[in-house]
Amino acid sequence: MPKTATRQKTETNENSTNGAAAKTVSNTKNNSGVTDKVNRKEAQTENVSRKKHQTDSIKRIEPKLLKEMLYQMVLGRYFEQKCAEVYRIGKIGGFCHLYIGQEAVGIGTIMALREDDLVISAYREHVQAIVKGIPPEEVMAELYGRAGGIVGGKGGSMHMFDAARGFYGGHGIVGGQIGVGTGMAYAQKYKGTEGVTLCFFGEAAVNQGMFHESLNMAALWKLPVIFICENNQYGMGTSQTRAMSISSVAKKAEAYGIANEFVDGMDVLAVREATERAIERARRDSLPTLLEIRCYRFMGHSMSDPGKYRTSDEIKKYQERDPIVLFRSSLTDAKIISDKDYEEIENRAKDAVEKALKFADESPLPDEKELFTDVYA
Repeated sequence: MPKTATRQKTETNENSTNGAAAKTVSNTKNNSGVTDKVNRKEAQTENVSRKKHQTDSIKRIEPKLLKEMLYQMVLGRYFEQKCAEVYRIGKIGGFCHLYIGQEAVGIGTIMALREDDLVISAYREHVQAIVKGIPPEEVMAELYGRAGGIVGGKGGSMHMFDAARGFYGGHGIVGGQIGVGTGMAYAQKYKGTEGVTLCFFGEAAVNQGMFHESLNMAALWKLPVIFICENNQYGMGTSQTRAMSISSVAKKAEAYGIANEFVDGMDVLAVREATERAIERARRDSLPTLLEIRCYRFMGHSMSDPGKYRTSDEIKKYQERDPIVLFRSSLTDAKIISDKDYEEIENRAKDAVEKALKFADESPLPDEKELFTDVYA
């Protein structure tokens, strides 16, 4: 990434990194001209805290599940890296938003669900679709616009959908899916399914009216919905500090009497634990929760974004906190995996991605008659 500066003010907001409720430690501004002032000592202390949390949490989880979580994170990373590669040579067209750096959020939340629970998301959803059970082959073919894609090649990158597996998109309108997700939770409660809906969105969607209307209804009607704000700190090229008067997204839930937590999105186990608490609240008491999961995307907003609004120091700081590297290290220290085990996980993931590419390459284009099917307006 190029080393660049921006002409924006910076606001520092340090929060708890162990999945506990949000606590603002400092809220200062400077005119340094960069998006994120890097404090190495602070970052090192944060990493030590994160590592200790994972070490403690590992003891309470079955090794088989831990290994599967790591595999899904590695698979997601390789899948998205390959998407970037084939996009550059023209095999994927249109918009393409990658999940690189945010894997701990999708894996930590969705793998805590039951099979009959539902998920709805925004447009950065390839990895979430795979974790919910859609085969990588069908996701890649959809990216290629081929008939073998999960919606026949007609949805593309932003519109993965599979009702049978409980994955309801993939929505391109910022914040639009929040109202739909609230309605899905209403239907679950109405039918008495004891199911839960996870509704993903970015922090930029919090400024949309749909967010506030949906939280109000979810609280009023006591709906089993978990609102998950994947706060990667940038709405396209605009930092959160320039677009939001109150830096804590989690605290916004307090206006509607909704339980909320600030969660470290670089720690997959902290994400899982916070999600489990929210799931219990939803299933037992039919009550909503807002989780602000602070993460960071290592790539630009989309494949067309060079990311010149961020400094190389900022990006490097977060890459040093890579959620996959952290989780692998924690599992190695706990003797859950060895270097050979990790090599096997990597090879499995690479094979799965190569298989997906082969399937997409060999899948035919949609038949011309499909042009007018599924058109309702």
